[in-house]
Amino acid sequence: MNFQSIRNQLQKSIQRKTAPMALASMLALGACGFASAKEEAVRLPDPGLDTPAKGMQTAVFAGGCFWGVQAVFQHSKGVMSAISGYSGGAANKARYDMVSRGDTGHAEAVKVTYDPTKISYGQLLKIFMSVVHNPTELNRQGPDTGTQYRSAIFYTSDDQQKVAQAYFDQLKAAKSFSKPIVTQLVPLKAFYEAEDYHQDYATLHPDQPYIAYNDLPKVANLKTMFPATYRDSIKP
Repeated sequence: MNFQSIRNQLQKSIQRKTAPMALASMLALGACGFASAKEEAVRLPDPGLDTPAKGMQTAVFAGGCFWGVQAVFQHSKGVMSAISGYSGGAANKARYDMVSRGDTGHAEAVKVTYDPTKISYGQLLKIFMSVVHNPTELNRQGPDTGTQYRSAIFYTSDDQQKVAQAYFDQLKAAKSFSKPIVTQLVPLKAFYEAEDYHQDYATLHPDQPYIAYNDLPKVANLKTMFPATYRDSIKP
């Protein structure tokens, strides 16, 4: 059984309130496979260009399983909310059972609402590229593979597009990564909230093996790499 099958099985079990059965099947595989999926954080320079600080703003990021992406941003000061969902595909295909097959055009994504007077778009980009995911992995993150786990920034304004592109160019010039950045930079057409059981998943299930080995280390990296930004609570 591959990791995606396990994850799908767990979702069905959660909905049937029989999660312990799926959890046992994950544990039976051993922790080593999950441990090997952990990514190390990368120290990056601050963006040379940033968006103006005016009013509440939203940003949408896709970087693998949305559980971990959501968790990191929820622990970032200045983030008012982070919601797991789907972007890139059609409304009638924005369901987990369909997205998980990898043929809907959707990516698992997180919509971040933030106060730019407390955290800028450039700072969110830095966190995204440093501790949220590995931007050099094509259509995969850790144990999860498929276009639904692609690295993407769905920009919501011309300013966000310019800042993100400038940061890509800056990181390339600085040779911050040993491999090319494959993150897509595309306009946000729509964002569809994921099912309720996906929301706050890492916080509600910290002992689940997938979370423990793939997502909690990302939150720990946020605390280590961005101590001034990290907050214990997921609420502002």
